[in-house]
Amino acid sequence: MTTLPSETVGDAYTDSTAWELLADLADLGDRMPGHEGEAAGASLVADAFEEAGLSEVSTTEFPIPGWWRGEASLTVDHDGRTTTFDGSHELVELPGTPSGEVTGEIVDMGYGLPEDFEDVDLSGCIAMASSLTPDDYGRWVHRSEKYDYASESGAEGFLFYNHIEGALPPTGSINHTNGPGPIPAVGLSKELGSQLTRHCDAVDGDGGIEATLSVEARNEPATSANVEAVVGPDTDEEVLYTAHVDAHDVGVGANDNGFGSALAVGVGRVLASIEDELETRVRLVVFGAEETGLYGSYYWSHTHDLDRVKCVLNVDGAGYSRNLEIYPHGASGLGEAFEEVSEEFDVPVVVEDGLRPHSDHWPFVQRGVAAGQGRSTADGSGRGWGHTHGDTLDKLDIRDLRELTVLCAAGVAKLAEADREIEGRDPDAVKEETIEGGHDVGMKATDSWPWGEDRPWPWADELS
Repeated sequence: MTTLPSETVGDAYTDSTAWELLADLADLGDRMPGHEGEAAGASLVADAFEEAGLSEVSTTEFPIPGWWRGEASLTVDHDGRTTTFDGSHELVELPGTPSGEVTGEIVDMGYGLPEDFEDVDLSGCIAMASSLTPDDYGRWVHRSEKYDYASESGAEGFLFYNHIEGALPPTGSINHTNGPGPIPAVGLSKELGSQLTRHCDAVDGDGGIEATLSVEARNEPATSANVEAVVGPDTDEEVLYTAHVDAHDVGVGANDNGFGSALAVGVGRVLASIEDELETRVRLVVFGAEETGLYGSYYWSHTHDLDRVKCVLNVDGAGYSRNLEIYPHGASGLGEAFEEVSEEFDVPVVVEDGLRPHSDHWPFVQRGVAAGQGRSTADGSGRGWGHTHGDTLDKLDIRDLRELTVLCAAGVAKLAEADREIEGRDPDAVKEETIEGGHDVGMKATDSWPWGEDRPWPWADELS
């Protein structure tokens, strides 16, 4: 059984290397997929891998549909007054939106669940939906799903309002992976959404208020990149530890997912110090372009032999606290390794099953590879500051980064044990669980259903 030496643990609890990388990534500002800041972030990660003593550091570019933000505004006519909302604390464009100007009645669709759009004709209207999904609904309804329901119901525009207060409009891709979506779309702050909802409810209960949504955006081909390095012996199998370097441009992406990129470097540094004790090679991969369609992880998983991948641990959304959670997606052995870590360090590590099909582990899970997600939570964190202007370094704590570095490194070292079996899953079984959980509804609505003749991921014709 592999355990981290006390001196290695002590060094990790005093090291600031990963935190300094995180600060450097945050200082870049815009790390939107395909933008200069993302490329600069990938370069910083590559340099940090080299300095951590890792081997075979490489950067691999791949094509993506790029998107650049322009100006956006919402002009509302109500009760004889015209008000224009165009401040960054009021609304931001959703990546993938096309340019356009539309005028119509705002119709509040509540949570924007599939049933909310059944037999609803929104022709000529601007649909509005909350970012919240009810706790008892059984699954998370993604913004892109709500967007596509609105478009399919005839809406001319889409407003996505935050359910978290603080005058922070949410951003996030509408996930049209081969180009812009069909209708203009913006995120609104909770405060603005609540104001509009109140006015909508005041119009005889069946209408909205007149508004003009104006959006300027640029959609054109771009390039992203994956950065990777290895540590340990040259074995047939590899354990992958992954994160993503890109971030939405409205904030600085400190938590989502600068924190994960810093963890990858921190974990790599710890593993390099015990390299002679590793029994299986570990590959650390920091993907590009996660936020706009999981492009980096789809590209990697379709250009490598997945039979060589023993298992994957993807860490995304881990900056909320030091309370580590592992979602093994039914992969036997992956969760058990972290249960052993919990016992050895006498700290809680929650292992929870169930599918989480919205980050870079998913391209592996859907193809039967043993792949889990690591994250952390705090009371009431939800998405928290993620995907808003508030995702900044001051929200994070170096102590959380150090502890999660140790716990993740200890878990990966165990996953790399030669005699530890990590069983993948039959893709058909993953498919059935996806359907049982209701996730297929949203995936089919957004053309991201990964089973069938038409592969929805990028490079399908070349790589499937």
